[in-house]
Formats: sequence, structure tokens, C-alpha cells
Amino acid sequence: MELKLNTRQDLKARALLLGDRLDLKSFKIADCLATTPLTLEIDSEGGIAVLFRYGVVVLFGVPIVDEVRFIDTLKTLLTNPSSSPETEEMEIHSGRNSIGVQSGAVSLDTITLEKLQIIADALSKNLVLTLYENKVAGEFDKIEPLAQELALHGRVSAGAKNLLSKIGHMLLIQHRMVGRAEIGDKPETLWNFPHLGGLYASLEDEFELQERQSALNRKLGLISDTAQTLADVWDNKQLHKLEWYVIGLILFEIILSLHDRLGKFLN
Repeated sequence: MELKLNTRQDLKARALLLGDRLDLKSFKIADCLATTPLTLEIDSEGGIAVLFRYGVVVLFGVPIVDEVRFIDTLKTLLTNPSSSPETEEMEIHSGRNSIGVQSGAVSLDTITLEKLQIIADALSKNLVLTLYENKVAGEFDKIEPLAQELALHGRVSAGAKNLLSKIGHMLLIQHRMVGRAEIGDKPETLWNFPHLGGLYASLEDEFELQERQSALNRKLGLISDTAQTLADVWDNKQLHKLEWYVIGLILFEIILSLHDRLGKFLN
């Protein structure tokens, strides 16, 4: 597809992580340049927006004024919008002899819709990984003292509800990475344009998508296992308390029974 942006030699891509989810059902197919991923032309100069349901919008050649206006129209479609969105920018240079990524910039022979979609896919996954890496790092800081307490004193003071909440957060991150962002999957555009696999591979290497996803999965697994272990320890502690309560009630019942018998005997 011929694009107005194809007349430019240099172009800026700007990705924004706006929230947890973006409802794309409101857009009419007739108004779109493409649907997988959803791609729109949003200004008279040919600026393009690529939208992803996991809350990321990638803009190509869009002036800041038009960017603000367009993002404002998306606010009602966002779930849990971010007050300070994560952003990522990348320069695109066309008219080159080869396609590739070098020094944080993309070189293209020509600008086409499918190439922009592949760049948008890589940029969006990079933003999602950055967000979850920060979240997981925060959970590491919270769980480490609990693990140290268990190792040093053989007990854990955090409530089971708090620990199970951490497990839930880790499962939610894994669900969003796999189910929504599909970080480990190739972009759907490559099914129709397999010759662009080299461009996506270069972008994967630039952002270290596979390596970061593997590292993040290992950390998520470790945090989840640790929280589960701590929760089990807490449950066992509560079970032991319950056992003592039962023993206490039995003893109390025995004492009452003996008291009644003694009273009858004395009478």
C-alpha cells in the first residue's frame, strides 16, 4: 500500500503504553488501513497510528499536537489508564540500500505499511517488557526480606492474604505477557510478508526481546514459587494454632466434665 509517509526520508516512531487494555471494537474496519494490527491514518500529513489491545499505541510521523489530540480520543477506550505512560522512540531512515537496525535507528529501502507494522510490534513489546521488568523488580525487593526471615528464624510474619496477593500479581503478569502481548510470538504481519523476517529479527536483537522474556519468566517463576512456599509455611503455622485450639477446647471440656462430676459427688 502506498503511503504519504513514503515521501519522507526520515521518520520518527513513538510508542506509548497508555494502560492495561485498549478496546479496539469501537473502530470501524472501513476507517482502517489494516486490522491485524489495527492501523489508522490520523492526520492530513499521513501520520499513522498502530494500536494494540494490550494498551500500546505506536505513532509514525505524527506531530505532537496531533498526538495529544488522538490520544485524548482513546481515553474512554482504556482500562486502568496510566498517569505517566512509558514511551519509546526510534528513528527511521528510508532510501537506504539495505534493511536493518543499527545504533538505535531503523534503515529501510522504502517505507511500507507492513514494515511500519513490524516496527510497531517490536516497539510495543519492548514497552510491555520494560513495564513488567520494573514491576517484577519491585516484587523481588518485597519478597526477599520474607525469605531471609524464613531462613534465619524458621518463620514468616507476613499474612497469607498478602502472600497470595503476590502470587496473584505474578500470575497476572504472566497472563498479560502470554495472552495479551504475545511477546514470544512473531507478528502476524510476517505470515503475509515472510521476507520481512530479517527486519523483525534485527529489531528483536536490538531490544533483546527473547532474552528479556526468558529472564522475566525465570524471575516470575522464582517469585511465585517463593511466595507459594511462604504461604504454605503460614498455612502450616495457622494449622498448628488450630490444633492447639482444638486440644485446648478438649481439655476445657474434660475439666468441665470433671467439675460437674465432682460437684455431683460432693452433693
